[in-house]
Amino acid sequence: MGSLTLAHVLAQTKMRGAIAACGLAQGMDLPTSVAPFILRGVCLLGIESVMCPKPLRLEAWQRLGKELDRAKLASITTTIPFDRVIDAARDIVQGKIRGRFVVEMP
Repeated sequence: MGSLTLAHVLAQTKMRGAIAACGLAQGMDLPTSVAPFILRGVCLLGIESVMCPKPLRLEAWQRLGKELDRAKLASITTTIPFDRVIDAARDIVQGKIRGRFVVEMP
């Protein structure tokens, strides 16, 4: 997310924390100040996935496969039918959602 959501995440990040931003679904703007960066040493890391070389992509997927705690991921995952995608998207934009959705395709 970008815009207000990213600004709020920056404001709530602990001292010397880092945020990886890999999408701008809410918007390209970033309505914040430099305070999180200079007062708490917060880092904002941009993830550019479109032009990333294939060897780096493969390495990333291999590391995820080895290092990702699947039990933790499962604990925050909700599976929804395809016909609930629009409702789920509204809930995400309204900040009502925590975790992730897996969409069942018909």
